[in-house]
Amino acid sequence: MIEDLARHPAVAIWETTRACDLACLHCRASAVSQRAPDELSTAEAYDLLDQLVDLGPRVLVLTGGDPLKRPDLLAIVEAATARGLHVALAPSVTPLLTAEAIARVARAGVRRIALSLDGPDAACHDGLRGVPGSFEATLRAIGHVRDANVPLQINTSVTAATAVRLHSVGRLVERLRPALWSVFFVVPVGRARQSQQVDAATSERLFHWLYDCTARTGLAVKTTAAPAYRRVVLQREAARARSDPAYRRRPIPPGVTDGKGFVFVSHRGAVYPSGFLPVSVGNVRRDRLVDLYRWSPVFRDLRSPWKLEGKCGVCAFQVVCGGSRARAYAVSGNYLGEDPACAYEPSRYRRDAPVLAQRA
Repeated sequence: MIEDLARHPAVAIWETTRACDLACLHCRASAVSQRAPDELSTAEAYDLLDQLVDLGPRVLVLTGGDPLKRPDLLAIVEAATARGLHVALAPSVTPLLTAEAIARVARAGVRRIALSLDGPDAACHDGLRGVPGSFEATLRAIGHVRDANVPLQINTSVTAATAVRLHSVGRLVERLRPALWSVFFVVPVGRARQSQQVDAATSERLFHWLYDCTARTGLAVKTTAAPAYRRVVLQREAARARSDPAYRRRPIPPGVTDGKGFVFVSHRGAVYPSGFLPVSVGNVRRDRLVDLYRWSPVFRDLRSPWKLEGKCGVCAFQVVCGGSRARAYAVSGNYLGEDPACAYEPSRYRRDAPVLAQRA
């Protein structure tokens, strides 16, 4: 059954706190060591969970900062589970993430734990995370997640500097065999800078490599802030089907992107299309999340592919892809503009470009 992403997001993310003991160079949250005094309280957290029940996401991801910095985290997980929400946790790998802490959140009801692995070795990973020893600690934490019998997701951030190491990271991920490998193409928001972005040509090469990696290893791979990967999957699957009529196409990753199947709630209750698209549409302290997601003009714009501009506006893949709205906003200030990290040029765009230039 096709999900109605205009009514129910596939993913809801709550930034439980901005506090974290890492110092990641690309941190979306610009995290600090101490919790903010105006974070959502425990009572407000329970109200947010009630609002999420009304909204009905497929999964609720508790992230940060580092959610383990909240002393009420276990109570929140238990309350979410009791309400029928499927909870995933994205903790930071710090001394707080002990084997016992992982076992406790597993007993409380967490269905998946996502850990970040950004390089194939300590030099690469620790250099991005800003704390020596993070790489080895992450490998230990992966073992603890296995021991707790919780499905593991590995998140890998790709920057212009680390892109050349993605193949090596992939070999490590292949050995670890997570339930999902989520590859995030860094967006210049928070502490991340424009210079950290992966250019369009490199992104395209990496998309094809990720497709080949999945075909070779069977790993489940998704991209974050790089929906053009779905276009590549569709193109590659179509090509295989043309060359082999007996080939059975694999499913295309769902067209979830900023505001379309995705909603983000900050530690202060502000609601955004994603954590990488800082255009607030309201606050759960005074507004109902279900109304903001379904009826906010910004969210409705983001779910309207015919409103896209530039080459995204004439692209035949705009429904399955739609471009990264967060990256378009970060680069141009226009969340409906074209995705600067996509190398694909639609034939209609190439044909119309001289005419459009003459009209300008």
